[in-house]
Amino acid sequence: MRIDEDFWRGRRVLLTGHTGFKGSWLSLWLARLGAHVHGFALAPSEGRSLFAQARVDQLVEQQLGDVRDADAVRRAFDACRPEVVIHMAAQPLVRRSLAEPAETFEVNVQGTVNVLDAVRASAGPATLVVTSDKVYALGRARRAMREADALGGDDPYSASKAATELAVGAYREAFELPVVTARAGNVLGGGDWSADRLLPDAARAASAQSELVVRNPEAVRPWQHVLGPLSGYLMICERLARGLECDPALNLGPADGEMTVREVLCVAAELWAGRLRVKEQPEAASREAPFLALDSSRAREQLGWLAPWQTRRGIEETVRWYRAHEDGEDARVLCEAQIAAFCEAARGATG
Repeated sequence: MRIDEDFWRGRRVLLTGHTGFKGSWLSLWLARLGAHVHGFALAPSEGRSLFAQARVDQLVEQQLGDVRDADAVRRAFDACRPEVVIHMAAQPLVRRSLAEPAETFEVNVQGTVNVLDAVRASAGPATLVVTSDKVYALGRARRAMREADALGGDDPYSASKAATELAVGAYREAFELPVVTARAGNVLGGGDWSADRLLPDAARAASAQSELVVRNPEAVRPWQHVLGPLSGYLMICERLARGLECDPALNLGPADGEMTVREVLCVAAELWAGRLRVKEQPEAASREAPFLALDSSRAREQLGWLAPWQTRRGIEETVRWYRAHEDGEDARVLCEAQIAAFCEAARGATG
């Protein structure tokens, strides 16, 4: 797996959602590669955010705005004149989608359509739209989902991401746009402070010496460190921009399979050395899928993508980040050190 630094040096990149968790990590990586990053997103959430802690605003040109505002999206395109577009702005939480379904569809579907309209009106930059592993109609399947499997969704978040896939496909075919979707599994990484996410909740509980209540301990997910799918995003964009063949959608999941929530927390508890106390309190009727897995063989075959950190390493690096940051280490320094270590591991695996 290799990211081509020469490709990104000086490249104009429009990144939506740059103030979010994944957007902040990707902004730091793109800046390290020498890209000219123009961010478009809402202001970072109140309270702690990786964007603020890592001072990402110092590394990007940015325009604050809402992807539901088509005029604001067009202004961002006009300001950047992008060669590459990475669309990550989204409402990303399943439980929030149950409380705010209309907003979830507006942001995830209409927001994407606004970005695609701006791509269509521009010079056709290579465009990646980030969706989710939750786009599939799972039914009773307990197997790794493949890109050709049927799309669906039993909650507003999942359905909105499946609808996003359909919108992208329509624009790709009708207007011959160079656009691909990436369907990534559950990401882990330091600096995520979102509510209702496993390791952020664990970090807060460990810091406060309080009990972490877990509602779905048997749920199976394709957990991976955030740098894994981000490396795939970069490789997809390189391929698209060079005019090389690329499947319209690619899964990006861990090579070593899936883990239950309980298994992830067992590893994390070892690393928090007695500071993390877990109480299992299963929900009687959870709306979240009990089993999610991704078959990422197409990304490995087509891109040569294979993230060098397996799931346990991803958990370890995430807990190390939170513990080091709690001890006073700088968020940007921690992120940049992990990006460097990830890239070094990738070079070693390739060599």
